[in-house]
Amino acid sequence: MSGNAIVSVSVLAVFMVATVGLGIAAARGRAGGDLAEWSVGGRSMGLVLTLVLMAGETYTSFSYLGAAGWSYTNGISGLYVVAYLSIGMTVSYLVGPILWSYARTHGLHNISDIVAHRFAAPWFGALIAVLATVFVLPYIQLQITGMGVVVATVSYGTIGLSLAYLLAFLISEIFILVSGLRGSAWVSVLKDSLVVITLAIVFVYVPLRFFGGYGTLLHRITAEHSAWLTLPGPADKALGLGWFISTAILNGVVFTVFPTQVAGFLGARSAQVLRRNAILMPFYQVLLFVPVLLGMAALFVAPGLKDSNLALFEMISREMPAWLLGVIGAAGALSSIVPTAVFMLVIGTMWGRSVLGAHPRTAPRQRQLSQAVALLAGIVALVMTYTFPNALVRLSVLSYEGMAQLLPAVLIALLWRRMSALAAVAGIAVGVVLVFWFVFSDHDPFHGVNAGLIALAANLLVTVGVTLLRPDDAPADRLARPEDEAETAEERELAPSGS
Repeated sequence: MSGNAIVSVSVLAVFMVATVGLGIAAARGRAGGDLAEWSVGGRSMGLVLTLVLMAGETYTSFSYLGAAGWSYTNGISGLYVVAYLSIGMTVSYLVGPILWSYARTHGLHNISDIVAHRFAAPWFGALIAVLATVFVLPYIQLQITGMGVVVATVSYGTIGLSLAYLLAFLISEIFILVSGLRGSAWVSVLKDSLVVITLAIVFVYVPLRFFGGYGTLLHRITAEHSAWLTLPGPADKALGLGWFISTAILNGVVFTVFPTQVAGFLGARSAQVLRRNAILMPFYQVLLFVPVLLGMAALFVAPGLKDSNLALFEMISREMPAWLLGVIGAAGALSSIVPTAVFMLVIGTMWGRSVLGAHPRTAPRQRQLSQAVALLAGIVALVMTYTFPNALVRLSVLSYEGMAQLLPAVLIALLWRRMSALAAVAGIAVGVVLVFWFVFSDHDPFHGVNAGLIALAANLLVTVGVTLLRPDDAPADRLARPEDEAETAEERELAPSGS
């Protein structure tokens, strides 16, 4: 191992040890058999922990690898991520408090819980848990893969991908099994600090070091790669304006019912925390402009890359000192570890509550069952990473489009008492079948429109049609309640006495 590799790997190792220690420390004084403490942080997280946790779930290894790689290949269309996350945060200002209040009132922990309670149908909750797992599991594999690429690059190739995959799995599992959602939030504090600092450094360093300034960089992009600054971009003519708008809308709305985001909602101390979070989070997404711009800068510094995901690290590994590369690598690694941990947690909680723990005999052991499934989900993703590295990557395109089909059952049903379980299931069946057909027949986008949005439109038509033919009449306690139900004890204490 070269001297530079020893330095960079040592720095990375220090941060990884700190990550495990911080995650375990989060459980101090809070251990026990309470599933709510493990799965939703005891429903007591304030603005700072909620903010960094949800930022950690949105700012993943895609931000370090995928965004730069996307812009390297496809140009500015990568900004769809900024668009949909900003839309999602706007929508979450309304949706977050609704889900928080509903779950808090009825003691619920995830989207499968919410559906099971709304329709008084445990089997429906189990179905949602299975479908959500299919759509979420690929993200674990993608994050493990991202961690592997980061570690291998930071070590100058000394540490192989196989070992890096294992490290990502072990670090995530250790603290998520011990401390749950709160542990992820604590680690997110370290991760977000590193992300902001390192992106600021790279954003200044790369243009000055390789181009002499921003003006020269932007002029060269405009003069030599102008196609990268327009839609649909240079590589894929299907990624035009229609795709950009439809994808931003679909992902923005689905973002609010994605299981990991719902975990963040339900872990908040109050509805007001979620509103403040929704106001602040769009500003955080401005950071995504950095890897998008630097991905296009890599066109000049590292042309002809076979793997565009290496664009950012290929530039910085050439010139930056080894210790700084180790710090940047730690930020990239943590951007994989935090989402991986939360993805495993939500899969474990859904199965522990709605599938394995639904029976009266197993109900008292829901936390243990949830932790066991979280471990199993991580193992499955790790094995798939080793044996079928491209299988789940292919399935990952289904994640947001597939999750979109659960939207009527998870959210709209809380506001529409006439919707029946039959209508919701029929809509989901049509939407999921259409998504799979569009994706695996290479018809996504469909005439320039995100296929998931078309499938969701069909889903809603079927749901409405069946509801009109076979309406339900859900009791009031199965529906979302008025805003005053979201008031917390903390907010009451702040109110003037006698009010």
